[in-house]
Amino acid sequence: MDKKFAIFDMDGTLVDSMGFWNRLGDEFLARRGFPPLSPELQEESIALTMEGTANLFIRAYHLPETPAEICAEVNGLMAEHYRSDVPLKPGAEAFLERLKAAGVQMCIASSTTPELIDICLRRLGVRDYFAFLLSCEEVGEGKNKPAVYLEAIRRLGGTPENTVIFEDILVAAQTAKKAGFSLGVIYDVNSDAEQPQLKALADCWFTRWDDPALPAWLGV
Repeated sequence: MDKKFAIFDMDGTLVDSMGFWNRLGDEFLARRGFPPLSPELQEESIALTMEGTANLFIRAYHLPETPAEICAEVNGLMAEHYRSDVPLKPGAEAFLERLKAAGVQMCIASSTTPELIDICLRRLGVRDYFAFLLSCEEVGEGKNKPAVYLEAIRRLGGTPENTVIFEDILVAAQTAKKAGFSLGVIYDVNSDAEQPQLKALADCWFTRWDDPALPAWLGV
């Protein structure tokens, strides 16, 4: 296998959590008596960091809270799901074990904060597969820019040429490919409309982590 490093998104990729996240903004706004985000604002929020989304809420709804206060409340709402009912996607743990056995070094690069990533992956028993957990918050840019991937591979000690990135949404997949990484895309129902473009973009598109196409592609 020529890929020595692997960078994983978490939400929608390793864990089936995007439905929770997609409802979280509306849940937060409903607590204040506001309607859900418009389709335009929902689209704008997709590639934002959590702080960026908080600023969007402040701008759109004239909220009095600071971005930090909004992030803390949203994190608290989502933390409860990570502690209780967010599941791994089918076959994920066995696939991580295969990569570990093949000597692949792995990390997480996510729009979610490291604290929440840690809560979720520890409960699911897969935290120790990853050398570190990196958030877009730490690099100050969302996945519409390559900063989080470039910082991840710097920390791992690899290059785009010997690294594969696993993602589930189009904006992140496009960024990964433009940055020169190999791209594996797992199907997620919450990005159903993007699937034709994701299939065309991916080096390997698959529906589950136990899809036989995946180890055949990677040679593990």
